[in-house]
Amino acid sequence: MPADTLPKLLRERYRDYGDGKIAMRRKDYGIWIEYTWKDYYENTKYFSLGLIKLGLTAGDKVAILGENDPEWYWSALAVQSARAACVGVFADSIASEVEYIVNNSDSVFVIAEDQEQTDKILGIKERAPQVKKVIYWDPRGMYVYRKDQFVMDFYDVVALGREYEKEARGLFEKNVEEGASDDIGVICYTSGTTGAKQKGVMGSQRYLMVAGESWCTVDNWSSEDDYLSYLSPAWATEWALGISSALRAGTTVCFPEKPETVQSDIREIGPKVVFYSARMWESLNSTIHANIADTLGAFQLIFNLSLKIGYKVIDARFQKEPVGLPWRALYKLADWVLFRYVRDRIGLANIKWAYTAGASISPDILRFFHAIGVNLKQIYGLTEALMNSVHRDGDIKPETCGTAVPGNEFRISEDGELLVKPAACFSGYYKDPENTRKLFDGDGWMKTGDAAHITSDDHLVVLGRMKELVDLGNGNKFAPDFIETRLRFSPYIKDIMAFGGAGRAFVGAMVVIDYENTGKWAENNRLNYTTFADLSQKPEISELILKEVVKINLVLPGWSNIRRFVLLHKEFDPDEGELTRTRKLRRNFMVERFRGLIDAIYSGADEGMVEASVTYRDGRKGVSKIVIKVRDVGGG
Repeated sequence: MPADTLPKLLRERYRDYGDGKIAMRRKDYGIWIEYTWKDYYENTKYFSLGLIKLGLTAGDKVAILGENDPEWYWSALAVQSARAACVGVFADSIASEVEYIVNNSDSVFVIAEDQEQTDKILGIKERAPQVKKVIYWDPRGMYVYRKDQFVMDFYDVVALGREYEKEARGLFEKNVEEGASDDIGVICYTSGTTGAKQKGVMGSQRYLMVAGESWCTVDNWSSEDDYLSYLSPAWATEWALGISSALRAGTTVCFPEKPETVQSDIREIGPKVVFYSARMWESLNSTIHANIADTLGAFQLIFNLSLKIGYKVIDARFQKEPVGLPWRALYKLADWVLFRYVRDRIGLANIKWAYTAGASISPDILRFFHAIGVNLKQIYGLTEALMNSVHRDGDIKPETCGTAVPGNEFRISEDGELLVKPAACFSGYYKDPENTRKLFDGDGWMKTGDAAHITSDDHLVVLGRMKELVDLGNGNKFAPDFIETRLRFSPYIKDIMAFGGAGRAFVGAMVVIDYENTGKWAENNRLNYTTFADLSQKPEISELILKEVVKINLVLPGWSNIRRFVLLHKEFDPDEGELTRTRKLRRNFMVERFRGLIDAIYSGADEGMVEASVTYRDGRKGVSKIVIKVRDVGGG
């Protein structure tokens, strides 16, 4: 009988490979440590039994807080093996966010990575009385915590499970066998882009299993492939790819030492499968272009000529037109001379499939990576429905999100909203039946909240959030996301928020410079600066960004051109509520936070004022007022 839960799928892979194949690699202290499928299975098994001994029962919830590591995966499968549900929490969540999720989900255990994450739980211990223990897996700095009965080492729980098996023989196997497809296996919290409280999306084992099955039907992952686990498992997408799909295909999952070392670690891994957020691909694109700009003129010429060849060939492929022999030969030459070295430098020398999702990615970004030989695909998905569409090999259109994955259906409502019927839907919002009911129309179609259309060849084009389409009051509407994704193609722009409407008859924008790349440009042009804020307000930087804005305006409808913009003194920050943990803009919050600056843009003023919190060396805190220049683009 085919496996119908992830723990049963793990059992299958253990029986297939045992000690004979590597299931995971983790870099620690500069050394790659390998774990076989037997290691994966046994750590899951004994940690599950240890949790049961500590009081975990079927139906309980367990929160997991930390960066991607084998222990994250083992913990998740261990919890599910006991027919309980795991709750992912982003590692960079602040204490108040952790408190909300732990309490809203009724988590009875918290599994934390290290001292930093454990301290977050200890700080909310009195306000989360249902939590029985916090269990950490990284022992560095944890020696003094061992005296606290509330805190326990992951591997002590594994050892407890080994002992418990002596009195409860066959319990783990019985639990796994009794697991059902309707069991709630995970609760993933929504990003909360509208400013509303995050909702807990309950995913059944069927929801998780179908995701991996659909994925491996689209792209035939194999046991010979390596997958880079970079995306947080607190995000549902990692459950579909790194956990469900990797378990189904027997793919080796590789964990970098830490987020900051991904670009060096990935070169050592040479993975065949990678998933980065749109922001990560944008950052990688900016880094490549900035590094090229730092090279000798001759190398820049070679790069630009090679890129023209790459664009010529992949544009023909996108249009499904034949590529003549001379162009194929030139592309092979460009690949041999340049592109293979670029791919190697970014760790994608062996790439077969690269993915992105979560936020729209500029067609220019996708086109660029294809030109240098990276098979980058756009995914459209929802936490409530996991993967809904993806590009297929040989059928990629940069401006779309591909076609529906097997078992999914799309429909566009009369007002232009995308409706979906997924192969496996979520099981409802945790403790929130009212919002669950509101998500569906009368015919069982799920409302996505996205404006979209479907092309004649069934490709999905997502225009942006329905609530975020802006009416300029002159009969025209624009999608801010459409403008923002294209401007982030610039190596000098890290982020941007476009706005208008509500009596504002043109498009304005707040731009965040890419500090590293813009700083390099400043140094190369002998422009002195001290801080991010200082650099952002230099007239020369304003002129540099103006050129990027003008380029984008040339490809936008005239009424959606950016007319005025400001360069912010800082980056958008999730800790300040400006971004979600998946790096999506919280627009409503941002409009209120920067209302004075936005008013300055539309009043015709030459500058606006913002207040910034300052922490002095002696610990005192204060507020500093910063003058932000407003720049006219012209042409309107």
